[in-house]
Amino acid sequence: MHIPEGLLPAEQAAAWYAPAMAFLGAGLVGLKRRLAVLPSSRPLVGLMGAFIFVISLMPMPVPGLGTVSHPCGTPMAAILLGPLTATVLGSVALLLQALFFAHGGITSWGANIISMAVGGSFAGFAAFKLSRRAGLGLGISAGMAGVVGDLVTYGITSFQIALALHGDESVPYVWGAAFASFLPTQVPLAIAEALFTAGVVVFIANQRAEILDGALMRP
Repeated sequence: MHIPEGLLPAEQAAAWYAPAMAFLGAGLVGLKRRLAVLPSSRPLVGLMGAFIFVISLMPMPVPGLGTVSHPCGTPMAAILLGPLTATVLGSVALLLQALFFAHGGITSWGANIISMAVGGSFAGFAAFKLSRRAGLGLGISAGMAGVVGDLVTYGITSFQIALALHGDESVPYVWGAAFASFLPTQVPLAIAEALFTAGVVVFIANQRAEILDGALMRP
């Protein structure tokens, strides 16, 4: 993730901004409504925002792609707060990282929102929801959210890179090569994120079960 400044052609960078801003706008509306109805959720929102910022700021360079691997954090936030709120928190984290740490870029912010904030949040939330409906335990379902959200993030990033850099090769071929380049670093990170997500969600369920009440229904 964290596609850097200048890697994407200007027209592609602009095109990714359109859906990114749509999701971000919807998330901001939902977050405003949440805080109005449940002002007690402010500490959890702040904590999850800080968590995403910190965990996704631990980069591992990927040789040959000009980008990095790292955990995402958005799947856990999606379980606890819903995917739209997680999208907002991921977007803010990505913007701050681009402005102050040179991770990502302003022109590539829209593309990075789509991969980590949107893709990681919604894929992780869907994996959690489907796993729970299939009768899997809370820890396993949360772990599935972590690993699926993480890998989907990098699948989307690989597609974005393929669109930008495919040249005379086909987009699917370059996508496969890019995604394969991520896997040696990303698979261990995805497993670690799955274990951490599962542990935190189970701990919260045991200590503060009300936080998870209605988790599958939140925006």
